[in-house]
Amino acid sequence: METDWIHGLLGGLMIGAGGAVYLLANGRIMGASGIIGGLIDGSGRDTAAERLSFLAGVIALPLLLTLAFGGVATHVTGNLAVLVVAGMLVGVGTRLANGCTSGHGVCGISRLSLRGIVATCFYIGAGGITVALFRHLLGII
Repeated sequence: METDWIHGLLGGLMIGAGGAVYLLANGRIMGASGIIGGLIDGSGRDTAAERLSFLAGVIALPLLLTLAFGGVATHVTGNLAVLVVAGMLVGVGTRLANGCTSGHGVCGISRLSLRGIVATCFYIGAGGITVALFRHLLGII
């Protein structure tokens, strides 16, 4: 029986728990794009230490888990140009949507936020259309 789903389940539980702890400890939504965006545009200067700690944890924890348990196989393309363009499009999309998967999807839906639910439906739909277009019609990914 395939057990790869366990990694997704554990990752989802960790993200959900992180969102709950962040909200309970800080009284704010754990929206990664807003946290990082506040560091970049300077609007989060008063909470810079908190934002940098969050960012350090987002980078360090996967590295530590990979060292402790080994990496997992992914199906990410090895084409660097595709990865760079995809990352830039995600950044543009999070700014346009005023949030990302952690803010709208994890924290917004769990709070029954209509804005979070609608945004999540749109970015999941856009992701599905993008995969269908780039993988099945164009053969890029």
